[in-house]
Amino acid sequence: MADARRRATITVLGSGTSVGIPTLCCNCAVCRSTNPRNQRLRTSAAVRWNDGAVERCVLFDTGPDFREQALRARIERVDAVLYTHGHADHILGLDDLRPICYAMKQEIPVYGSAETVSIIRRVYSYIFHDEPSQSSRPRIRTHVFAGPIEIGGARFTPLRLEHGRGESYGFRFGNAAYLTDHSVVPEETLAQLEGLDVLFLDGLRHAPHPTHSTIAQSLATVERLKPRQAWFTHIAHDIDHERDSALLPAGVSLAYDGLVVDVEL
Repeated sequence: MADARRRATITVLGSGTSVGIPTLCCNCAVCRSTNPRNQRLRTSAAVRWNDGAVERCVLFDTGPDFREQALRARIERVDAVLYTHGHADHILGLDDLRPICYAMKQEIPVYGSAETVSIIRRVYSYIFHDEPSQSSRPRIRTHVFAGPIEIGGARFTPLRLEHGRGESYGFRFGNAAYLTDHSVVPEETLAQLEGLDVLFLDGLRHAPHPTHSTIAQSLATVERLKPRQAWFTHIAHDIDHERDSALLPAGVSLAYDGLVVDVEL
C-alpha cells in the first residue's frame, strides 16, 4: 500500500506539442520568442521521491527530446517508464534509456496499454529479439498494465482517455494526476480524479482540434474537478506563455519546461 504522506516532486521535462517549439519552418512570434517558457520540448515528465536511501524516478513517456531532458534534469536512475500512448512524440527517445540501464546494471520496466506495448515492440524490435548482437541495446522489459502499478512504495493508476478516434492514458498518483494528449476525459475517468491537489491536463491551444483539448475545454474540466492547482501541458505555438497566462483564472497555470511541483504519493 502506498504511503499517502510520502513527499515527491513532478518535474516537467517537456511541455510542447508533437513538433516542439520553436517549430521548424515557423517564424511566428512564439517560435521567435526569447522567453525560455516559450521554448518547449516534447511533452514528458518525471516523478521522483525518496524510498529509504534510494531516490526513485518514474517517467511519463520518453519522447524524441529525452536525452536533452534527462541531462537538464540530471536523471541518472529510472525505476519505470509509464507510457501514455504509442505516438512518435512520446516513444522515440526510448533508446536513450541505454546508458541509464548500464549505470543501474539492471532492466528498466516499461508499462503501457496492449496497443502501446505492441507499437514499442515493433518500433524497437532490435531490443527484443533473441539473436546475438554486436551492438548494445537497452535492457527493457515490457508490461501491459491491467490496474494500478506499484513502484517503490508508490501507486500509479492508469486512467483511460479519448485521443480523437484513438486512446491514451493518464495516471493518478497520490494527490496528483498527469493527463496529456486527450480530446475527452471520459466520465469513468473523471470519477477517479476527485480530491486532487495537483492536476496536469492537455491544453493545446484556443482553436478546436480533433485530438486535443483546448484551453477552454480543459478549464471546464478544472471547474468540474476543482483541484487546488491545475497545469496545462502539450502546448502549441499558438500559446504565448506571458500573454495567455494572464488570461487564466487563479489556480490554473501554463506548465513550462523545468517546472517542479511538490506532490504527495
